[in-house]
Amino acid sequence: MYRQGDVLIAPLAEEAVPLAALEAESERRDGRGRLVLALGEVTGHAHAVVGPGRLVREAGPFDPMLLHVPDGARVVHEEHATIELPRGWYRVVRQREYVPGAVRIVAD
Repeated sequence: MYRQGDVLIAPLAEEAVPLAALEAESERRDGRGRLVLALGEVTGHAHAVVGPGRLVREAGPFDPMLLHVPDGARVVHEEHATIELPRGWYRVVRQREYVPGAVRIVAD
Protein backbone atom coordinates (compact mmCIF):
# COMPACT_ATOMS: atom_id res chain seq x y z
CA MET A 1 0.00 0.00 0.00
CA TYR A 2 1.27 3.48 -0.84
CA ARG A 3 0.29 6.96 0.31
CA GLN A 4 1.30 10.28 -1.18
CA GLY A 5 -0.32 13.13 0.72
CA ASP A 6 -4.10 12.75 0.50
CA VAL A 7 -3.94 9.94 -2.11
CA LEU A 8 -3.94 6.25 -1.11
CA ILE A 9 -2.83 3.67 -3.70
CA ALA A 10 -3.64 0.07 -2.81
CA PRO A 11 -2.65 -2.99 -4.88
CA LEU A 12 -5.59 -4.86 -6.38
CA ALA A 13 -5.51 -8.48 -7.52
CA GLU A 14 -6.27 -8.76 -11.23
CA GLU A 15 -9.17 -11.14 -10.56
CA ALA A 16 -10.75 -8.46 -8.32
CA VAL A 17 -10.83 -5.84 -11.09
CA PRO A 18 -14.45 -5.25 -12.18
CA LEU A 19 -15.20 -6.22 -15.78
CA ALA A 20 -16.56 -2.72 -16.40
CA ALA A 21 -13.12 -1.27 -15.58
CA LEU A 22 -11.45 -3.53 -18.12
CA GLU A 23 -13.81 -2.23 -20.82
CA ALA A 24 -13.99 1.42 -19.70
CA GLU A 25 -12.27 4.26 -21.46
CA SER A 26 -9.18 5.58 -19.72
CA GLU A 27 -8.92 9.11 -18.35
CA ARG A 28 -7.08 11.49 -20.65
CA ARG A 29 -3.55 12.56 -19.89
CA ASP A 30 -2.76 16.15 -19.07
CA GLY A 31 -0.65 18.45 -21.27
CA ARG A 32 2.52 16.96 -19.76
CA GLY A 33 1.49 13.39 -20.64
CA ARG A 34 0.62 12.38 -17.06
CA LEU A 35 -2.40 10.59 -15.62
CA VAL A 36 -3.57 12.96 -12.87
CA LEU A 37 -4.82 11.22 -9.70
CA ALA A 38 -5.51 14.47 -7.83
CA LEU A 39 -5.01 18.11 -8.71
CA GLY A 40 -4.31 20.69 -6.00
CA GLU A 41 -6.92 23.43 -6.25
CA VAL A 42 -4.78 25.92 -4.34
CA THR A 43 -1.25 25.13 -5.52
CA GLY A 44 -1.90 23.64 -8.95
CA HIS A 45 0.43 20.76 -8.05
CA ALA A 46 -0.69 17.28 -9.05
CA HIS A 47 -0.39 13.71 -7.84
CA ALA A 48 0.27 12.15 -11.23
CA VAL A 49 1.38 8.89 -12.82
CA VAL A 50 4.29 9.03 -15.23
CA GLY A 51 4.63 6.06 -17.54
CA PRO A 52 2.36 3.75 -19.48
CA GLY A 53 -0.97 2.97 -17.92
CA ARG A 54 -4.71 3.50 -17.70
CA LEU A 55 -6.79 5.34 -15.12
CA VAL A 56 -10.48 4.48 -14.88
CA ARG A 57 -12.91 6.41 -12.68
CA GLU A 58 -15.65 4.46 -10.97
CA ALA A 59 -19.24 5.74 -10.90
CA GLY A 60 -19.77 8.15 -7.98
CA PRO A 61 -17.91 11.27 -6.88
CA PHE A 62 -16.48 9.49 -3.81
CA ASP A 63 -15.81 6.19 -5.55
CA PRO A 64 -12.18 5.22 -6.07
CA MET A 65 -10.31 5.16 -9.35
CA LEU A 66 -8.64 2.07 -10.78
CA LEU A 67 -5.11 2.36 -12.12
CA HIS A 68 -3.39 -0.17 -14.35
CA VAL A 69 0.35 0.12 -14.91
CA PRO A 70 1.44 -2.76 -17.18
CA ASP A 71 5.16 -1.97 -16.93
CA GLY A 72 5.29 -0.19 -13.59
CA ALA A 73 5.23 3.58 -13.23
CA ARG A 74 6.15 6.50 -11.00
CA VAL A 75 3.74 8.65 -8.99
CA VAL A 76 5.10 12.18 -8.76
CA HIS A 77 4.16 15.36 -6.92
CA GLU A 78 6.05 18.62 -6.54
CA GLU A 79 6.01 18.47 -2.71
CA HIS A 80 6.26 14.70 -2.02
CA ALA A 81 8.77 11.95 -2.66
CA THR A 82 8.27 9.96 -5.86
CA ILE A 83 6.67 6.52 -5.48
CA GLU A 84 7.73 3.64 -7.72
CA LEU A 85 4.79 1.35 -8.50
CA PRO A 86 5.42 -2.22 -9.66
CA ARG A 87 3.32 -3.39 -12.60
CA GLY A 88 -0.26 -4.31 -11.81
CA TRP A 89 -3.67 -2.94 -10.84
CA TYR A 90 -4.30 -0.44 -8.05
CA ARG A 91 -7.27 1.17 -6.36
CA VAL A 92 -6.73 4.91 -5.88
CA VAL A 93 -8.67 6.54 -3.05
CA ARG A 94 -8.74 10.26 -2.23
CA GLN A 95 -8.84 11.22 1.43
CA ARG A 96 -12.21 12.50 2.60
CA GLU A 97 -13.16 14.71 5.49
CA TYR A 98 -16.35 15.35 7.38
CA VAL A 99 -17.71 18.86 7.74
CA PRO A 100 -21.03 19.40 9.50
CA GLY A 101 -23.73 18.09 7.20
CA ALA A 102 -21.44 16.77 4.45
CA VAL A 103 -18.49 14.63 3.43
CA ARG A 104 -16.04 16.06 0.92
CA ILE A 105 -12.80 15.19 -0.81
CA VAL A 106 -9.79 16.80 0.88
CA ALA A 107 -8.44 19.73 -1.15
CA ASP A 108 -4.90 20.99 -0.87
